[in-house]
Amino acid sequence: MDTLILSAAYEPIERVSWQRAMTLLVAGRAELVEEYEDRHVRTVRYVYAMPSVLRFVSGLKWRRRSVRFSRQNVYLRDGGRCQYCRRPVPRHAATYDHVMPRSRGGRTTWKNIVIACLPCNQAKGARTPEEAGMRLAKEPVVPKRLPDARGVTITWDKGMPLTWRQYLIDRRYWNDALEQE
Repeated sequence: MDTLILSAAYEPIERVSWQRAMTLLVAGRAELVEEYEDRHVRTVRYVYAMPSVLRFVSGLKWRRRSVRFSRQNVYLRDGGRCQYCRRPVPRHAATYDHVMPRSRGGRTTWKNIVIACLPCNQAKGARTPEEAGMRLAKEPVVPKRLPDARGVTITWDKGMPLTWRQYLIDRRYWNDALEQE
């Protein structure tokens, strides 16, 4: 079971495991807002309600951290576009290409990975872009920050606990077709 974490201003921040939520709660960094009625955490001496929603007690101090190297962040850095043909690539269809192929000692790092559509990735194969006659849209770099670095807004969807609904935007609001007059 996951727990929804809210900022001090009741804005959704992230989902965490119930174990992480208990750590925040016991450390006094967060307060219990909602609990799972049918779930409990038992220790030798106490029985705690399993947290469904927690709120940070004080405002968050944002530290500037380096951007985590992940598929999603490479996709965001490259703007969701193939770095060879420059066409938009849906997230589910994106491939991750090693500019210097792994078969030639290329490493999996920020400076050697780019987003590519499947046709471009297959056309390039195990060659460098120069050998394949392809040009990169931009040189891959380690980003200092990303557009929308805090991630996608958490939206409520079927299957999520009902206690979260009042704190999250309903996904249907954004995705359902509008009625035409």
